[in-house]
Amino acid sequence: MRKRSVQILFRLTEDEAEYLHRMVKRSGRSREAFLRTMVMGYRLCENPDPEFYKILRELSAIGNRIDQLAAKANALDFVDAPMLREEAEKWHRFQIDVRKRYLLPRKRP
Repeated sequence: MRKRSVQILFRLTEDEAEYLHRMVKRSGRSREAFLRTMVMGYRLCENPDPEFYKILRELSAIGNRIDQLAAKANALDFVDAPMLREEAEKWHRFQIDVRKRYLLPRKRP
């Protein structure tokens, strides 16, 4: 059974429909997902360009290498492991912040 059983039909002017289409396209979502999210009070972010995702993958790879270095340094006991671990944690928090800022919808104030 469908989760969403209420159907709403409404009319727009040509200008309103064109604006809605532009906003949906910029968001990278379907029209239905866009409208549902807006109804719930979120402000959608624009869909980032492909370069953003390339940078995010590179940042993720760097973070993974930091984790590997921390594990090796801890095992061999030749680097300040707590400091390296702290830097790795900072890196992961940075990645999460970037995702939240650029990818996730935000609640309007």
